[in-house]
Amino acid sequence: MSEPTGAARRRGPFKVGDQVQLTDPKGRHYTFTLEEGKNFHTHKGSFPHDELIGAPEGSVVRTTGNVAYLALRPLLPDYVLSMPRGAAVVYPKDAGQILAFADIFPGARVVEAGVGSGSLSSFLLRAIGDQGMLHSYERREDFAEIAQQNVERYFGGPHPAWQLTVGDLQDNLSDADVDRVILDMLAPWECLEAVSKALVPGGILCCYVATTTQLARTVESIREIGSFNEPTSWESMIRNWHVEGLAVRPDHRMIGHTGFLLTARRLADGVEPPMRRRRPAKGAYGEDYTGPNADGGSGR
Repeated sequence: MSEPTGAARRRGPFKVGDQVQLTDPKGRHYTFTLEEGKNFHTHKGSFPHDELIGAPEGSVVRTTGNVAYLALRPLLPDYVLSMPRGAAVVYPKDAGQILAFADIFPGARVVEAGVGSGSLSSFLLRAIGDQGMLHSYERREDFAEIAQQNVERYFGGPHPAWQLTVGDLQDNLSDADVDRVILDMLAPWECLEAVSKALVPGGILCCYVATTTQLARTVESIREIGSFNEPTSWESMIRNWHVEGLAVRPDHRMIGHTGFLLTARRLADGVEPPMRRRRPAKGAYGEDYTGPNADGGSGR
């Protein structure tokens, strides 16, 4: 049985073509690709790539300036933060939430809109495996090219489960019986009709939006279309901790707001969602509200 795509690049001694992440004594990272006969240069000296080729992961190399660097393969979260960018990347904290709460499983059939630099595509492909299907749609050809290069660099070549289409999702979506749809785009509400036709009953729609206005309009549009259950929305933040003897405290810097996530599940055809009993705050659907159900939102 052959190894899953990219698995051979994640274990064993360092080989030519592998990505290497160096960590210096101050914890700073430097990522490069191993090539025979090349040297890695820093302001603290250099060392030959050949010194790492064939060495086990977790080795320590010293530069000509006698500075030690720890050599490891970059984890996928490290890789996506250091790879070339066309558009902003989906941060690992959000990608992890998407994999968990959109329930991405091996063999899943997934549609993704808004490829950006290929960060989320890499996470999705590793989760669905070679037997799954990921069809990614990207409006901008330059972003699609960067994303393809980044994904193929990580997996060591084309991934058999990936199809990349340049164009708008709502104009080009031809997939049917899709298990999951991930929308990372400016106006996901414009794609809801097309998405609801592609998703299987019980399938999951997951949207990633940046602002509260986008979040509000997307949620209200999902409620209005009537093909999904009540959406759930949230954001996540990460705060690291400094641990040094008795000095145990939160770091001064943290990864705060990057975007909002929301999920909703596709209902069976012809089924109306049960009425959700909510008591909105006073004025939530006031005279200045112009979104979906503007004429009757307060009675929900």
